[in-house]
Amino acid sequence: MSHSYLFKFIIIGDIGVGKSCLLFRFTDNSFKPIHDITIGVEFGIKFINIKNNRIKLHIWDTAGQETFRSITRSYYRGAAGALLVYDITKRETFNHLATWLEEVREHGNSNTIITLVGNKSDLAKKRVVSTEEAEKFAKENGLMFMEVSAKSSENIEEAFVKTAESIYKKIEDGDVGVLNETHGIKVGCVLDNHKSHSSLGRSCCSLM
Repeated sequence: MSHSYLFKFIIIGDIGVGKSCLLFRFTDNSFKPIHDITIGVEFGIKFINIKNNRIKLHIWDTAGQETFRSITRSYYRGAAGALLVYDITKRETFNHLATWLEEVREHGNSNTIITLVGNKSDLAKKRVVSTEEAEKFAKENGLMFMEVSAKSSENIEEAFVKTAESIYKKIEDGDVGVLNETHGIKVGCVLDNHKSHSSLGRSCCSLM
């Protein structure tokens, strides 16, 4: 399918916060209450539209266990966007956010747009992390913030799309180079009726 840009996303956070559930809800609009532990990484693709531009998202869901940390660190490099996920019902997952943030900033790139995501908003009665303290953490660290529910799908689309919109704005403002793949952005293929498919393949698809 034709698209203007490809953005690489990563999803990071502790084991059990619902990273895979977020991915499946966004890409397949499905929810699996019982999910096998992610071994290494999982991968999904989704197309979205931003200002009449078709954007292809490559989304890497990373394992939260320390055992696989050396593997998942390699996916930080060249990530245009990152969702930093915690579980609003588990205090320790919020307490570990600073470590995850330090890792993505150390092993990623300075232009990565990071959104703090509080998952399981459908379990508000079991909440142990307040919205206010999460907002404070996000503000102090220059992150966007959103509470979501992979179960109900609340704000799942918005979390990915708003992150992508911030990436797109950086392109518009000239803050990132679209030909520098370390930024996690690749120029895509936009089909032109005045050109043959074969010429398009040589001119732009070769960049992918």
